[in-house]
Amino acid sequence: MSDDLAHSPPAGVGELTDRLRQGGYLADRGLSTAVYVALTLGRPLLLEGEVGVGKTELAKVLASVFERRLIRLQCYEGIDTNQALYEWDYARQMLQIRALSEHNLADETQVDKLFGPKFLLERPLLTAVREGDRAVLLIDEIDRADDEFEAFLLELLSDYQITIPEIGTIVAEAPPMVILTSNRTRELHDALKRRCLYHWVGYPSAEREVEIILVRAPGATEALARKVVAAVNRLRQLDLVKPPGVAETLDWVATLNVLGRSDLDPGTVQDTLGAVVKERDDLETALNHLEEIAVDG
Repeated sequence: MSDDLAHSPPAGVGELTDRLRQGGYLADRGLSTAVYVALTLGRPLLLEGEVGVGKTELAKVLASVFERRLIRLQCYEGIDTNQALYEWDYARQMLQIRALSEHNLADETQVDKLFGPKFLLERPLLTAVREGDRAVLLIDEIDRADDEFEAFLLELLSDYQITIPEIGTIVAEAPPMVILTSNRTRELHDALKRRCLYHWVGYPSAEREVEIILVRAPGATEALARKVVAAVNRLRQLDLVKPPGVAETLDWVATLNVLGRSDLDPGTVQDTLGAVVKERDDLETALNHLEEIAVDG
């Protein structure tokens, strides 16, 4: 793909779908439409869905196909604005103060310089504002952050600007492409949702999941892909704490390829189940349905 084409916005939903496919991501019409509208309007896109269905991967592929910098903010319980926005490099500031003191230069002007760009440590959100439309900002697993952090994001996602008291206000020349993901471990506030476009990313159909395997794991045969997808869909019908997502389907295919297995007989399923089921209780449940999972495998 030429540089001009990579940086230009897609002409429509179909072109966007084709670009994502070239990057190894198979998006259905609904998801491609949501991404296209978000790109065109410069709006954040909130993706919710089960773990492993490709929400985070979408942001990575968008950055790749549009040749933008991927900036990832991984959310977690207790994350605060300093870790997301910026921090001052206190160690370097102390060294500078010591050097100034030794040379009797610790006047007010020199001290003011301690809070300048030289000593500013940019974190993901500030970096994304500076990069503007040269970046894809991935705010991953926003549901793991607390209410206060979610509220802090509201202004950023509305104005794409950050005020640093010692320096001033930094405004994005153009909004970055923003993807927020949530696994729905808690409900997000309506105020955040109103600032975003929304799309639910569900499990793909069996045919699409086979196609995903053939694109992402080109060494796999179509026959093996169909067997694995059929088995994974049986697993998803069980009462599992964490049903396998597409990422686990790909892990299972990769495991079978490494072992040189082309069938999913009960013995093979038992030997390789850890590639697709990642919880002990779920593993026991799956082993109790071994014959059902491996049937016709």
